[in-house]
Amino acid sequence: MKRYFKNKIILVTGGSGSIGSEIVKHLLKYNPKVIRVFSNDENAQFNLRQQLREYDNIRYLLGDVRDKDRLNRAISGVDILFHAAAFKHVPACEYNPFEAVQTNVIGTQNLIDAALNANIERFVTISTDKATNPINVLGATKLLAERLTISADYYKGHHKTIFCCVRFGNVLGSRGSVVEVFKEQIKRGGPLTITSSNMTRFIMNILRAVDLVLKATIHSIGGEIFILKMPAVRIDTLSKAMVEIYAPKHGYDPRKIKFKMSGVRSGEKFYEELMTEHEMEYLYETENMFVLVPPTIFPTYVKRYETTIKKCLNYKRILIPMYRSDKVHLLSINEIKKLLKGWEIVNV
Repeated sequence: MKRYFKNKIILVTGGSGSIGSEIVKHLLKYNPKVIRVFSNDENAQFNLRQQLREYDNIRYLLGDVRDKDRLNRAISGVDILFHAAAFKHVPACEYNPFEAVQTNVIGTQNLIDAALNANIERFVTISTDKATNPINVLGATKLLAERLTISADYYKGHHKTIFCCVRFGNVLGSRGSVVEVFKEQIKRGGPLTITSSNMTRFIMNILRAVDLVLKATIHSIGGEIFILKMPAVRIDTLSKAMVEIYAPKHGYDPRKIKFKMSGVRSGEKFYEELMTEHEMEYLYETENMFVLVPPTIFPTYVKRYETTIKKCLNYKRILIPMYRSDKVHLLSINEIKKLLKGWEIVNV
């Protein structure tokens, strides 16, 4: 990574958000020439600037991925683009569907066009498990963002840009994540609101998420979806583990914190999937992640990809029946507590 990112000009859309800002912080270790933080959140940019004020190789660009002219200026001279700008909350997208389309879909295509015009080296779209068999607006728009990104690798012609996607589960500690919600509810003495005792989710640490993004950037041949191998939890078990950790820190007896069933919100699934049954037919793995080869459009593309893998990369073909959060090992309370402490999420 140090060799690859050194002296590169890097653009991070959504660069002041939870994932984007961690990508920026991680990249600074590898001495890029400059990182351009692009977002429409002036306050978040100010806070990030204060955190990273000792660095002189960061540029803070206000703008929106819906604005093609602004993107063309922002991407000029860029080598690598990390696309983390998105609407990501299920209820917000349900009630504002076309706003989600304009940012998650049209904004992604605007970036793809700008990237091809600038002939950049690499383009990485950050996606979500909700793009797998989507039942809500967020999932549908992120699925389209994935397909737009992967299709760009087919039709790019003479352009050198390599396009790929990274698909996440729930990132612990990110803005609006269930961990952050539970932490605030415990701080107030409860109750903790649980949508359903049967709801399960994949979880991942934000540092591992960023590590996956950077590895995908380096190893991508073009058109893949990279998926981190991650544990899953039952949401009510996660809430109980967090009460045991946090309640004493705020002067509460964990046994007295109450739980309240709030019901499933509009557009929510009881479980999450990280790949479809069809995608599993084109699945490879490494020690830490799965790699989905784009299967549907050009069979010759898959054959060329497989030839490249055999020559250059340590990928292994794998067949699994499914990868759903309710069909894998679910962490116990003690396992979750160990995980949270090990990931340094407990920071009251």
